[in-house]
Amino acid sequence: MPTMDIYREAIRRTLTQRAGDAPDANAVAEAAISTWQKTAAQIAPVIGVGGIDVLFNRSLHLTCIAFPWLTIVGDHRDHSALLANIKAHLASRDTDIAVEAGCTLLVTFTELLISLIGESLVERLLGPVWVPLLPGSEQENKS
Repeated sequence: MPTMDIYREAIRRTLTQRAGDAPDANAVAEAAISTWQKTAAQIAPVIGVGGIDVLFNRSLHLTCIAFPWLTIVGDHRDHSALLANIKAHLASRDTDIAVEAGCTLLVTFTELLISLIGESLVERLLGPVWVPLLPGSEQENKS
């Protein structure tokens, strides 16, 4: 499995696990924001809050190409308001769409971060945030 596919699956599993056993779009939105906050906390010592904001805003812009309803109009400098708007937008969608959009936003951020600091450092920093994937043989047995 290519590396970004592994990250995408780890992020998707993280969102679905944090959303609970019978998730609705609101639980998925909460899980996406919670995962983002944990991600930002892990990355801040390396690239700073300003770097995080730039990468997050770029990630949001790129994610909005596939999910135009996620577009947030206005000033993105108020990070709390931005996250609240993203959460509201995700919560207003069907659960599967909210999972896909939240996952895409986090994967896009991860891709941009890898291009900036490298895959090895991203794995070390974000590994504790994501739900680990089962080894290949165990995944196949679970299917």
